[in-house]
Amino acid sequence: MIIIPAIDILDGTAVRLYKGDYNKKEKVAESIVDAAISFERAKAKYIHIVDLDGAKSGVAKNHKKIIEIANKVNIPVEVGGGIRDIKRVSKLLENGVSRVILGTSAVKDKEFLKEAIREFKKGISVGVDFNNNFVCTDGWLNKSNLHYIDFCKYLEDLGVENIIVTDISKDGTLKGPNLNMLTEIKNNVSISITASGGVKNINDLKNINKLNIYGAIVGKSIYEGTLDLKEAIETIEGTYE
Repeated sequence: MIIIPAIDILDGTAVRLYKGDYNKKEKVAESIVDAAISFERAKAKYIHIVDLDGAKSGVAKNHKKIIEIANKVNIPVEVGGGIRDIKRVSKLLENGVSRVILGTSAVKDKEFLKEAIREFKKGISVGVDFNNNFVCTDGWLNKSNLHYIDFCKYLEDLGVENIIVTDISKDGTLKGPNLNMLTEIKNNVSISITASGGVKNINDLKNINKLNIYGAIVGKSIYEGTLDLKEAIETIEGTYE
């Protein structure tokens, strides 16, 4: 399993939200670029970046800064938030981003999702963001009638190779991951899974690692100092097959 540190960008600033609430934001770094470089120095193999402005509005407000980050570090960067047309996907992948995460568009625009998978298969991941079992869209502000397990199965059938799964009720809380949810998904699909939300410390990562999934995203735990990224990488990585 690989450990993927996260940077969430709102109004050009690195922040963390509490349970996806835009009114409960906390600035976590003075420089977005410096944060990314620090993750690279800690030997992270991937960086996860979300344009929160884009996720909410559908307009890619922070992609210029994200492309700058992707070209400042020598490790892959995955990006989500407000990516809702094939030109935006192409621009990101052609300018240093390694993987694009589709969220709202994957739920609302089946033809766009199919086109993205057809054109950029390994460069596409899909965010499965849910609350009380149902997938949420538009920066997590709107709940669909789509059950997260059904959505995961649908994505696998379409040929999506990687999903990033977030229990919104856990995100930014440092109260531990939803292991039951991860186990259920693991039992229903064979797709590559990245866990997100709730990780507080090394023990949480060890528990996720026991599920033998691809990756785990960590954000607030790094910024709050409850998790040492370098130590976590040295301890956890190398055990995923």
